[in-house]
Amino acid sequence: MTSENPSVATVPGALMAMEITEQPAIFDRILAESPADVDTVAARIRAASPRFVMIAARGTSDHAALYFKYLAEIVLGLPCGLASPSTTTAYAAQPDFRDVLWVAVSQSGGSPDLLESTRAAGRAGALTLAVTNNAESPLAAAAELHLDVRAGTERAVAATKTYTATLLTLWLLVDAWSGRGMLDGTGLVSAAEQTVAAPGVTEVAGHYRFVDRLVLTGRGYAYPTAREAALKLMETSYLAAHAFSGADLLHGPLAMVDSERPVLAVVPHGVAGTAMAAVLERLRDRGADLTVVGDADTAGQEPAIVLPRVPEELSPLLEIIPLQRLAHAMAIARHHDPDAPRGLSKVTRTT
Repeated sequence: MTSENPSVATVPGALMAMEITEQPAIFDRILAESPADVDTVAARIRAASPRFVMIAARGTSDHAALYFKYLAEIVLGLPCGLASPSTTTAYAAQPDFRDVLWVAVSQSGGSPDLLESTRAAGRAGALTLAVTNNAESPLAAAAELHLDVRAGTERAVAATKTYTATLLTLWLLVDAWSGRGMLDGTGLVSAAEQTVAAPGVTEVAGHYRFVDRLVLTGRGYAYPTAREAALKLMETSYLAAHAFSGADLLHGPLAMVDSERPVLAVVPHGVAGTAMAAVLERLRDRGADLTVVGDADTAGQEPAIVLPRVPEELSPLLEIIPLQRLAHAMAIARHHDPDAPRGLSKVTRTT
């Protein structure tokens, strides 16, 4: 749980740093406390036999939802789409959601548009599931099913532990739904403990301290990581960070890459790492200032942040941690307080 020591908040970035380091313990808590709830929800979903999954989310939760989309399509073989809540909240559209599982992902459970779109989906025939860090939230009450991500109170504005807690909870749901039961919980917690202290982050932060724009890229399961890392860098260091899938990067945006625009590439082992090989080759051809985040087998001659190896579909739980640390370190180096980004709050009210 987050420390309640009020003196912590007086040190710029102390809350974010603390919450980053809490993530292995949170993984351990989720693995100990969540399986029974996850199994109950998974059984209810299997009984409903949805033919399609729709996910509604905003901001950081949207990146967790994108990860869930990959899981649903790859592991479950179900078509899955990211919903546009404004179609119901602003345009008053009434889609037919029979045979649909609607999953609303929100750390606070307090976003008005997610709340109303979830209610509308239920009225339209969907089985609705809320995944939140607040079991008492309006969204949790509005959905037929709920999963608590059990991250504990998150006080820093930039979401860190709630993001990875949501990833793990969504992964557990898919694993239970599919009936595989493949997770080595001890191995994941140990890998996360190593990742929290992985070397190289301070050096990369120093190298990028004065940049005003960055490109982040990854494919497959790593693409949500690139998007979430870009958001963290934008909201804490106020730089222009653009995230592209490796495939999309080659379809035009590659033209802006040169030695003056750093690129952070998230390259896990497995299918996504193999798919990134051609992207890395093109980046090297353009002389990009390239840093690779991945395990020892995917790191090349560039500067790298090397992570422990876990199954590819679990790698996003580790990959984002050094990038959270990077966002924190760069903000501090640039004399910003990553605990209190300008003009932002924990709950964004959209309609």
